[in-house]
Amino acid sequence: MKKPTAKETTIRLTVTALFMAINVALSSFGVPVPGGHLYLNDIIICVAAIILNPFEAFCVGGIGAFLGDFFFYPTPMFVSLVTHGLQAIVISLFSHYVLKNKKVLASSIGVAIGAVIMVAGYSLGRAFIYSTPEYAILKLPYQIAQAAVGAVLGVIFVYKFKLPALLKKITKVNFE
Repeated sequence: MKKPTAKETTIRLTVTALFMAINVALSSFGVPVPGGHLYLNDIIICVAAIILNPFEAFCVGGIGAFLGDFFFYPTPMFVSLVTHGLQAIVISLFSHYVLKNKKVLASSIGVAIGAVIMVAGYSLGRAFIYSTPEYAILKLPYQIAQAAVGAVLGVIFVYKFKLPALLKKITKVNFE
C-alpha cells in the first residue's frame, strides 16, 4: 500500500470532519416516538464506517457522538464514545477486510454486528449511569429501533447512491 500524499490526507481528514459534523448535528435532536426519541446519528455512523478506514470511522462514530452528547446531553457522552466508536470500528473492519468480493454482504454483516454492539453498549451504559437496569430495559426497544434504522439506511445510502464512487469522483481520492 502506497503512502498517501499530503493532498489525499487533507481530503480524507476533511471528509472525516464533515461526517463528524453531521453526526454531531444528528445527535442534537431525536425523532419523537411514543415513549421516547429515535436519534438518527446511527445512519451517518454506519455510512461513514462503511466508507472510511477504521481510525477515521472511530473518529466519526466515537468522537462525533461524544461531541454531540457533550454539547446537547452530556450524561452518556463517555458511553457514546466507547459504544459508537467500537461500533464504527467493527463496521469498517468488516466493510474493508472481510469478504472483499462481496462488499454489500460484508457491510451488512458489519452493521448487524455494530447494531448489537450499540444496543448492548447503551443498555449496559444506561444501567451503569442511572444505576437501574430497569431504565435500560425500558429504553431497549428504542435502542433496537435506532440501531436497526441506522444499519438498514446506512447500507442502502452507501450502495444505492454509490457514495464511495461519488466521493472518489468529487475528491479524486479512493475511499474503497
